[in-house]
Amino acid sequence: MTLHLDAAPAAIARAAAILAEGGLVAFPTETVYGLGADATNGRAVAGIYAAKGRPSFNPLIAHVTGLEAARRHGLFSADAQRLARAFWPGPLTLVVPKAPGSIVSDIATAGLDSLALRVPSHPVARAILAAVDRPVAAPSANRSGHVSPTAAAHVAADLDGRIDAIVDGGPTDVGVESTILACLDGRVALLRPGGVTRAAIEAVLGHPLAEGPEGAAEAENDAPLAPGMLASHYAPRARVRLDARTVRPGEAWLGFGPAAPEGTPAVARNLSPSGDLAEAAANLFGMLRALDLAGTATIAVAAIPAEGLGEAIRDRLARAAAQR
Repeated sequence: MTLHLDAAPAAIARAAAILAEGGLVAFPTETVYGLGADATNGRAVAGIYAAKGRPSFNPLIAHVTGLEAARRHGLFSADAQRLARAFWPGPLTLVVPKAPGSIVSDIATAGLDSLALRVPSHPVARAILAAVDRPVAAPSANRSGHVSPTAAAHVAADLDGRIDAIVDGGPTDVGVESTILACLDGRVALLRPGGVTRAAIEAVLGHPLAEGPEGAAEAENDAPLAPGMLASHYAPRARVRLDARTVRPGEAWLGFGPAAPEGTPAVARNLSPSGDLAEAAANLFGMLRALDLAGTATIAVAAIPAEGLGEAIRDRLARAAAQR
């Protein structure tokens, strides 16, 4: 049976105790809800894979309280330190070489010699991490490949009865997962666009991002370097048709901006009627879930601009639309 907890101090202490005992707890971050386990406990981390039905070769992000804690587990280049100081706490994950003394379990890194680290800004996540006082592996709290959860109810729909507890901290703010950068071999490469924009990152670095580490394209469906790199991901049951200008018979509509196609169906949502990309990112997964629950076979999605957070939104939609 899954415990449903609020975000009061006593509930946070209970959640931390469950994690310390090797259990699984879903909790909010500023991006989406994460499914947490003690990252130093291989058996606990294996429970994440089992609950999510997640491929065992897909690595997990280890969440920590700050840069000092992160440096106990990862080796930070000058660029990586600059990025951490600029964006942590916040929706940025850094993939760095795993430190020789790190006790993060090999199953959490999928056997790689690198480690994905993040410092979340959500107060509930930060309180849980402080109470546990060890790295917490926490991919999105949903069945693998499904739409990511931005509310506790989304977690329950996928994982109720499969995990030990869900901490309800309300809806998340950012609504898409963290940006993932690989800081390896003297390069900073974008692995996954997300809650921190390319422009903001490049302003801190003072130079353009690389488009991925050498071999990343070949590795995407074999042994990805970071979460969220599988071609089919974030997928509803319905098919997803991108950059739609019209709605075909029987399709649902996911719009963006004030314009609506002729004959918009009754099953429709709009990510942001005003064309605000931050609002669209926050609404993306919740609206995909709502349209999917309506039972439609196909969701037609309006064109989304590629700049700013639009890059992350389009990435998630492309993966939702991928063949599976």
